[in-house]
Amino acid sequence: MKIIILAAGIGSRLGNPFPKPLTPLKNGKSIMKMQTDNIASRYDIDDINVVVGFKKDLIMERFPELTYVYNPFFDRTNTSKSLLQALKKHKDKSVLWFNGDVVFDERLLDILDPYIKKDESFVAVNTSKVAEEEVKYTLKDGYINELSKTVKNGLGEAVGINFISSKDIKTFIRHLEACDVNDYFERGLETGIENDGLKIQAVDISQYNCMEIDFLEDLENVNNML
Repeated sequence: MKIIILAAGIGSRLGNPFPKPLTPLKNGKSIMKMQTDNIASRYDIDDINVVVGFKKDLIMERFPELTYVYNPFFDRTNTSKSLLQALKKHKDKSVLWFNGDVVFDERLLDILDPYIKKDESFVAVNTSKVAEEEVKYTLKDGYINELSKTVKNGLGEAVGINFISSKDIKTFIRHLEACDVNDYFERGLETGIENDGLKIQAVDISQYNCMEIDFLEDLENVNNML
């Protein structure tokens, strides 16, 4: 298995003059330091690939031990294309990936591990809240049916931690290639479900803290959580 962190975006809504993953937290770590420490507690740090773009040197200098993939179009593309850049390197492997702005309790990896070991594709979800601006989902026959910010009557939120199995990755890559440059990667999952019958589990991690930081209010909430 390979692990990908999506860290190419500008993160303009937070207003930092540096990449969002380098945002300092109350515990003295950056968002990305928390992520990599948590991941390394369960998996091999040599398997981590970080997709960089905006002020990439700042991230690479801070974390020289990681492997990097550069998205040169970071200012004109969304997460579908950043993820595609990395997945093309690992067409025959399963991949666990994280949005670069997610702060999470490392114990939620214990919930995800059985699905990873069985090589079952999934989206980690929080069923305790359904905010309007978040990526939401619905189910059909026990698997994800719809997955986007525009979903009506969503059952919960996608938290920005996902896994694609080795048997599904080539189909997923094909759908990411077909995505518009402004699409989120969830669009590739959704069209893969619609057109090729991809089976994507929704894995509930609600019992543990997991928050994406988009705005200063989110950062404040995360610091209060810490």
